[in-house]
Amino acid sequence: MATTHDVLPTTSSPPETRAEPRIVRRRRPGQWLATGLALLALAMVLASVARNPRFQWSVVGDYFTTTAVLHGLTLTLWLTAATMAAGFALGTLLAACRLSGNLVLRTLSWGYVWLFRSIPPLVQLLLWFNIGALYPTLGLGIPFGPEFLTVRTVNLFGPLLTSVIGLTLLEAGYAAEVVRGGILAVDQGQWEAAQSLGLGRLRVLRRIVLPQAMRSIVPTAGNMLVGALKGTSIVSVLAVQDLLYSVQLIYNQTYQIIPLLLVATLWYLALTSLLSVGQYYVERHFARGSTRGALPATPVQRARAGYRALLARLDAPPARESAR
Repeated sequence: MATTHDVLPTTSSPPETRAEPRIVRRRRPGQWLATGLALLALAMVLASVARNPRFQWSVVGDYFTTTAVLHGLTLTLWLTAATMAAGFALGTLLAACRLSGNLVLRTLSWGYVWLFRSIPPLVQLLLWFNIGALYPTLGLGIPFGPEFLTVRTVNLFGPLLTSVIGLTLLEAGYAAEVVRGGILAVDQGQWEAAQSLGLGRLRVLRRIVLPQAMRSIVPTAGNMLVGALKGTSIVSVLAVQDLLYSVQLIYNQTYQIIPLLLVATLWYLALTSLLSVGQYYVERHFARGSTRGALPATPVQRARAGYRALLARLDAPPARESAR
């Protein structure tokens, strides 16, 4: 016997709409408090610098681009470039000697690095400046035999040459360790693979190892360059007319010590900032082979991307209107 069931029509109710989960950021009152205090301290410092009449910013502007200051700035830049170029050339040679298999070369290069890193820069400059007390004359000839050329050290070692020699020998000691550390950072398999192809040791070092070692060398070398730029101010004790000595000559006549020291400070800040920017792009250049994808964006590229994202947000319709 068949039974039939009446099927009642059912009215379909609309599905319930669930609210989208809202992401609530974690509240960090400590960070906001620290940020506020830091900004307050920064505002107080800037206000005191801007409103203190003893800084004499008008005098700073008058002497900022004078001929004497620019002459000292030029000599500072030349001295930095000369000592860094010669120091890294000698330091690279010392690093190669320290990594060689010759015991004598390793010992001599280690002794050089130990000696010149142990003596303070000012002491080294003063020793080179007074070298005439130890060696009144320097000669070129046969050991324990006749001399073909003799030069008086008083006529040879002037203040500028003494500064170049002293700072170059000092930078070479530090550059040797920087280059050696960068070379040791390269995988040993790179050496073995290159030598298996029959390449000479010098060619492997120049064409394969050093380009990879530059990723480790450049950051430290950039710090050395900034330090060398600031360290050239020490030559003012030898009456070399660098940037610091130039402003010293001026304030010894005008007695405006603080404004002229601020002139030198602002020039050092500008130069170190430019060197830091150059270091960033050099590091980015040598990092091309270390990343699988694209290189990280530069600050200018990040600023452009942020500006385009801001324009896209402003042009986008509101969320409610688009839902409707």
